Amino acid sequence: MAIIKILLRPDITRFTGVRHLSSKPKFGLLFDIDGVIVRGKNVLPPVPEAFKQLQGKDGKFRVPTVFVTNSGNALRSQKAADLTKWIGMEVKESQVIMAHSPLKLFEHFHDKQVLISGQGPIREIAKELGFQKTITIQELVKNFPSLDYVNMKKRNPLCGPVDPNFPTIEGIVLFSEPVSWETPLQLMVDLLLTNGMPVGVLADIPYPHIPVLACNMDLLWVSEAPIPRYGHGAFLLCLESLYKKITGKDLIYSALVGKPNEVTYYHANYMLHEHAKSIGINHNIDTIYAIGDNINTDIFGANLYDKYLSYCAKDEVLKVDKIKKLLGKDVKPPSTKACISILVETGVHQRDSNFTSEHSPRDFLPVDDSLCKPAFVVEHVGEAIGLAFKEEKFD
Repeated sequence: MAIIKILLRPDITRFTGVRHLSSKPKFGLLFDIDGVIVRGKNVLPPVPEAFKQLQGKDGKFRVPTVFVTNSGNALRSQKAADLTKWIGMEVKESQVIMAHSPLKLFEHFHDKQVLISGQGPIREIAKELGFQKTITIQELVKNFPSLDYVNMKKRNPLCGPVDPNFPTIEGIVLFSEPVSWETPLQLMVDLLLTNGMPVGVLADIPYPHIPVLACNMDLLWVSEAPIPRYGHGAFLLCLESLYKKITGKDLIYSALVGKPNEVTYYHANYMLHEHAKSIGINHNIDTIYAIGDNINTDIFGANLYDKYLSYCAKDEVLKVDKIKKLLGKDVKPPSTKACISILVETGVHQRDSNFTSEHSPRDFLPVDDSLCKPAFVVEHVGEAIGLAFKEEKFD
């Protein structure tokens, strides 16, 4: 098929398509996983051959490569093991960025007593990120039985806390969508209305409420099912809507990470440079090619980060201040010059379909239309890699 190219900013050719053949690339690759490499548990057909392009004579990566997923239900080590099996070459844990990975940078929340929500080994995930004091939804229900009231068969009139030493919840951390939604939605709103101790209604609704840190804003994602499925973004939308319906106020996120947040791409940028060093590349990575299947997260996020990098080139202060404001600490400015978005058609995006349009995350509105336009559109990941090589004159 013909590759569609859309230039997002007029000076983009300063960073692409002008290099000579080189054995040491000055570019790196960011890959989404679901819809690009796999659908559910099935590896997409182009993948095995596609990744051979990245394999050096030693069997290892010859191009700096990082995998950035909005999935939040696994440890990085497990996802690295899965990727190794899927693409046929070793992927190290340090090459994997989950939706929750940037929360490791938010150290000022790590000593708080937090409620954690999601699927998979969430307590282990929280500990790996630095959170030391965690409570699960199940533990919260156990201590406040009367609050879990939707299912008639489970109703228990016993008020809590059952344990008189049960701690006040100081924050809520959402890794991924829970298995069932009614109980987490109810109890999370209860915590927000009661400053983290849901023993009764307060005279004044606290606002701002206790901190909420959330990962993965995908409204939809693709699996083996023929129609895209709800993602964690759908759960967040429900939480936001319920909170506003009850209080009349907007729910506030102290951190909203995963794609398309710039912090996630900033973190990925840093990890890409670290991978470059590990494979013997000591010069700067000038250009990032971000490959994904979702316009509203993968493409939007890559273009948003590219815009940030463009501003950084003109404004030295902005290099630090914007990310510093999000993280609450000093950060090292990025040295990369451009982040180029490539949309593949093996996942959420379907050509000539409006099924998944217009659902950018609430905290990123209003949306500049240009941020939803990929620099390139290709059929699959193999073409995306080939395109990056062609643009960089790399062989």
